[in-house]
Amino acid sequence: MKKRTLLGMLTPSSNTSLEPLTSAMVSGLPGVSAHFARFPVTEISLSDQALGQFDDSKILQAAQLLADAKVDVIAWNGTSSGWLGFESDERLCRRITEATGIPATTSVLALNEILKKTNAREFGLVTPYLDDVQEKIIANYRSEGLNCIAERHLNLKVNFSFSEVQPDEIRRMVREVAKDKPRAISIFCTNLNAAHLVPELEEETGIPIYDTITTVVWKSLQLADYDTRSVKGWGRLFSEVI
Repeated sequence: MKKRTLLGMLTPSSNTSLEPLTSAMVSGLPGVSAHFARFPVTEISLSDQALGQFDDSKILQAAQLLADAKVDVIAWNGTSSGWLGFESDERLCRRITEATGIPATTSVLALNEILKKTNAREFGLVTPYLDDVQEKIIANYRSEGLNCIAERHLNLKVNFSFSEVQPDEIRRMVREVAKDKPRAISIFCTNLNAAHLVPELEEETGIPIYDTITTVVWKSLQLADYDTRSVKGWGRLFSEVI
């Protein structure tokens, strides 16, 4: 009997986009399934209360529950290190692996790897976030030598509201960012219902688009030793970045 490939996803409690999109993305892959554990996240801002939601201890409890399912990888399907600092994701991954013995990754660390592999040092950014959160994300990328040359954001902070942003609004933001001809565009939020729009927007703009739900599936499959080129219909990432 062929071994199953089980992908564990750490999920913000108020997120309603990443689970159906992730499951759809892997639905055509024989033996692959995605499994989810939630922890409390309801607001994205720079307030102490909002920042405290990403305390490692809460995330590690959720990771331990995924470990009970003997998943092949545990992934933080979220973008918090964009404003907290990328070292927060690196530390989280170390702690998850130390606690469970399971390889770990995150949406943002996967995105950063992809931007560097593809030499997309000038990129565009699309998010639903507040002004100051967006500024923090851009500054953190600049410190890594990755320059955001065009951005759009919606100035929202209630996490649930991100999932209600309409497809045409997402298309508008991507098209406006594309006008500045970045090397790549990131749709940077795992509660934007956007991943399924990537193929049409890539075809229209001619620019690779890296949605953060898509990036973490890509890296999770790699860590599970599964050929990412088997994923069809979800954008250039799976076929072009190995």
